[in-house]
Amino acid sequence: MNKIKLMSHLVAGFPTDELALTAARAMIAGGAEILEIQLPFSDPSADGPAIQDACTCVLNGGYRTQNALDFISKIHEESPKTTIYIMSYGSLIYTPGVKSFCEKVAKIGVRGMIIPDFPFDFDEGLTNACKENGMVNIPVCAPSMSGERLKKMANFGFPYIYAALRTGITGSDTKIDENTIEFLKKAGEGGSKIYGGFGITNGEQSKILAPFVDAVVAGSVFVRLIKENQGDKNALFNAVKAKCEEITGQSA
Repeated sequence: MNKIKLMSHLVAGFPTDELALTAARAMIAGGAEILEIQLPFSDPSADGPAIQDACTCVLNGGYRTQNALDFISKIHEESPKTTIYIMSYGSLIYTPGVKSFCEKVAKIGVRGMIIPDFPFDFDEGLTNACKENGMVNIPVCAPSMSGERLKKMANFGFPYIYAALRTGITGSDTKIDENTIEFLKKAGEGGSKIYGGFGITNGEQSKILAPFVDAVVAGSVFVRLIKENQGDKNALFNAVKAKCEEITGQSA
């Protein structure tokens, strides 16, 4: 079986920079080709309990956006061939200025931005700012979108689209059925490559999903593993690596 491409999600600084870095190393060792690194945010609209709790934990410790960018820079220095995307919410990007923020993060190795609360066609200049700095803006679509709006996004010319596999928040298991596959096909009808995620927790799901996406996205499952194993760095590394190997189809 061919290796399944994985985008793995982690919250910068959770539960500490050292343990988050251990998790990132484990993801890369386990075969994740893309890291989706979330900037901790106080009021996330798309995140389930695991990621919300992780963000709260980090922010309560005084962690700030610059700390997260320093963390990302370190990962890029260690693993320059690994694609890094920033996932965040609009206010963290808009407040310092979209253009200046994109210039800043491109310099530390970020290759793309995933900002789910910026509408794809009213994105405060994010798409252009990404292009100017060698990055991609990756808009998010969901099954709740109207057919007309999904068609418009699919034909807007984005290199990649993140397809949330169900409506709601992350973290709950997702059933992949005929409706899911049809949604993915519609999202990709304009030629964009599709990243598919929300509720992916195991290898069986990723095997079903893989033929229809460029990469499978998994997030809350890793946040939970990090939390469960935070008392033992070796156990954390092994658990995260093993889950990556399972999702990518590389486990024994």
